[in-house]
Amino acid sequence: MNPVIAQKNEILSLVNQAMIDFESITEEAWNDKPVPSKWSKKELLGHLIDSASNNIRRLIVGQYEQGVKIVYHQDEWVLYQNYQETDITEVKTLWKLMNYQISRVIENIPEEKLQNNCDTGKGQTALHTLSYFIEDYVVHLKYHLNQITA
Repeated sequence: MNPVIAQKNEILSLVNQAMIDFESITEEAWNDKPVPSKWSKKELLGHLIDSASNNIRRLIVGQYEQGVKIVYHQDEWVLYQNYQETDITEVKTLWKLMNYQISRVIENIPEEKLQNNCDTGKGQTALHTLSYFIEDYVVHLKYHLNQITA
């Protein structure tokens, strides 16, 4: 199987399983911030929404604009979107839909575009291929889903 299609399928599988796993997390557990400077489970899920959003942009713009600079400031995104005060049902739904969308985007990238790159460096150049972003997205998704469901 094409590695990109396999990664798309893995994202969908992770999302579908997570939506089941999320049902056993209480409202209190979603909102709990044992340390004020750390994200709650709800904010972690919000961070995954932001990650999907930024990666969708990279994967689309990177197909037609080589080396475009798309920097993501994760703390600001989580703070300004105020996930902590948002209903968890909305956050879960948005996360699920964003992952369905990134899966569609991934599935439709022509193979010859996968080596195009974007610059994600904060203050310096950090070029990565679209293929890298797809692989890294899956790793990142698994990492934070483990934090949420642990």
